[in-house]
Amino acid sequence: MPGFELFGEEERKEINDVMETGILMRYGFDGPRKGIWKSKELEQAICERFGCSYAQLTSSGTSALTTAFAALGIGYGDEVIMPAFTFVASFESVLSVGAVPVLVDVDETLTLNPGAVRKAITPKTKCVMPVHMCGSMADLDALQEICKEHDLILLEDACQSIGASYKGKMVGTIGAAGTFSFDFVKTMTCGEGGVVMTNDKDVYTKCDGYTDHGHDHLGVDRGADLHPFLGYNYRISELHAAIGLAQVRKVDRVLELQKKNHQQLKNILSQVPEVSFRIIPDPAGDSCTFLSWFLPTEEITRAVVAELKVQGILAGNFYWFDNNWHYIRKWDHLKNAVALHRLSPEQTDALTKFQSQDFSASDAVMGRCISTSISTLWSEEQVKEKGEKMVEVIKKVLSK
Repeated sequence: MPGFELFGEEERKEINDVMETGILMRYGFDGPRKGIWKSKELEQAICERFGCSYAQLTSSGTSALTTAFAALGIGYGDEVIMPAFTFVASFESVLSVGAVPVLVDVDETLTLNPGAVRKAITPKTKCVMPVHMCGSMADLDALQEICKEHDLILLEDACQSIGASYKGKMVGTIGAAGTFSFDFVKTMTCGEGGVVMTNDKDVYTKCDGYTDHGHDHLGVDRGADLHPFLGYNYRISELHAAIGLAQVRKVDRVLELQKKNHQQLKNILSQVPEVSFRIIPDPAGDSCTFLSWFLPTEEITRAVVAELKVQGILAGNFYWFDNNWHYIRKWDHLKNAVALHRLSPEQTDALTKFQSQDFSASDAVMGRCISTSISTLWSEEQVKEKGEKMVEVIKKVLSK
């Protein structure tokens, strides 16, 4: 799955370009950097590879989401509808701008259930944020229709689905804005980093300033820049961007390997009639970072997870239902509104209501789901061996 599996001379070359100048900051120092602008190069490469008009690099996927919310005018008291299955950064970014996360059920796409989205809309709703989890995509046609009907903003959290597409368009480029994470285990990595993508020049201009203390970046002297609005330091460094520049050129190769290994493993698991697979709104657009599959019941799924552990082959197989980072069931800090600073009354009230909210529809999905990460380094023989061992475990549990 992760781009770091293919680290090589390309990354070293780009890093060395930066080290030879000693200019690690993306802005300023025009003379000493000798024409080396890795961040600018990477932003242009992202636009070209993923098909967006503008790209603003940030220090992480979390800061990219925070920046996107701010640039889209989402803030204090606004409600953001998002899925109960995601990474904690999704709701962290909502809270960081003063907005209120509204968590709703997922379906067997492992993403937002459009029906649940409709039911959650209130007069305070301002944004719907699908999270394209585990390499695949949400039902964007249905979500776009809902947003159009209710005049809502569609913001795509595509941090886990770099390279996925929906009906010919790359995820992250379809809504008003979209984000990628370039952390260490993503399809392409900068080590740490993220990006906001948009086709709206005004949104981009706001992102550009917001990530650098509100600088307008219109003059030749950074110290004389004007500050049209408040901003923060969410800048990426030239070193991180240099790694990303090498990595973005490898995305097609990564996707090719993932899809091949994904299909081979799926074919093997398909031999078991009791195994079913995630619903993918556009199968041709799956980036194939994970193969997500279901067993008939939570009890059986737990038994398979336990046996995978006994057999020493649990690594790479994720049971999200018990995971601390990715599912509402284990987010006690969120449900108890435990923060190091005071949250707004609206936020505190919304978070504590999660303690009693009914997520049984999501539980019925997530309790039966296992996601297997797909490595780019597997040989055909290794995929065959892994798949056959998994099948043996599943059949052993089912036979009891």
